[in-house]
Amino acid sequence: MIRNFKRTAAIFGIVAATSTALVACSESNESGSAEGGSDGAEVSGDLSGEGASSQKSAMSVFEKAFLEAYPDANFSYTSSGSGAGVKAFNGGTVDFAGSDSALKEDKGEVEAAKERCGGNDAWHLPTTIGPVAIAYNLGDTEVNLSTETLAKIFKGEITKWNDDAIKAENEGTDLPDKNITVIFRSDESGTSDNFQKFLKSATGNWDSEGKQFPDSVGEGANGSSGVADQVASIEGAITYVEAGYAHQKEADGVKIAKIDFGNGPVELSSESVGVALDHLAFKETNSEHDMVVDSDKLFASKDEGAYPLILTTYNIVCSAGYDEETSALVKAFFNTVLDNQSEELEKAGFIPVSGDHLERLKAAVEAIQ
Repeated sequence: MIRNFKRTAAIFGIVAATSTALVACSESNESGSAEGGSDGAEVSGDLSGEGASSQKSAMSVFEKAFLEAYPDANFSYTSSGSGAGVKAFNGGTVDFAGSDSALKEDKGEVEAAKERCGGNDAWHLPTTIGPVAIAYNLGDTEVNLSTETLAKIFKGEITKWNDDAIKAENEGTDLPDKNITVIFRSDESGTSDNFQKFLKSATGNWDSEGKQFPDSVGEGANGSSGVADQVASIEGAITYVEAGYAHQKEADGVKIAKIDFGNGPVELSSESVGVALDHLAFKETNSEHDMVVDSDKLFASKDEGAYPLILTTYNIVCSAGYDEETSALVKAFFNTVLDNQSEELEKAGFIPVSGDHLERLKAAVEAIQ
């Protein structure tokens, strides 16, 4: 059974690259008013998270707002990758995990999370939404790529930029006789997991799955910043990476391909991502507060004008089982996150959540015990 969610508010534009010196958050931030505990007690202590590097820049925005609102609290987020974040959370060494893919029941992650949470379910909160770019380095050449051609490139079946398949999708473009260098995430990554799900759902021409991308084709690099750096340094290179990291390397010659999902080439933009989010659906879970996106349906969509290659990064929390101090910190932090779906988040390359989805997330945070 699928629970459909219709985005009701306009989506702000995706703008320039992630800035390492983020602008101060609005002084009108009201996250300090969020209830930290059942009695609205003052929040203090240490809060830690680990996981997806895809939301590192977003976490910088949230951290600043949180520490301004709660000066007696400390916060740390280690962007070690989704796989490492899930392991740290399930091992009880951090309070929440950031992951670009949901916990996997067949790998024991769901049960391990329940044990870590004292027998209570862990909830997936898709608080950070950002598109994945197909970033490449080919001088001034603008490229369109179909999903079928993408799969063949990353499988090593297409190895030249002037291959007949790419020529057919770029009539009138002078494509160079240059080797294609595939760059993939060498670390365990939710981005890799989702990109492989996308290739399989969109084309049927992809065999592997999971957070570890196959290493039989191309060169590996660690983290989102690592693959972006590698593409910027190699002419003819191509990778999959969160849009903010691709924008950050535009000055170094990195471009973002238009993708044909089945209805003509689509440029990555706020409008095209918005069309895809209009059709977002969730899987049925044990609780309405546990929001697992139906990624197969999302990635297979061919809606006109839609860019469905989107990461819905989850922050995974215990629904209950925290001690009183940690529960207060977790609730205060994620209320701060939801109160700062703002222009600063846009500048970091993400799409602020709003409307029904924002209200749904607020209800979930409030329900954490």
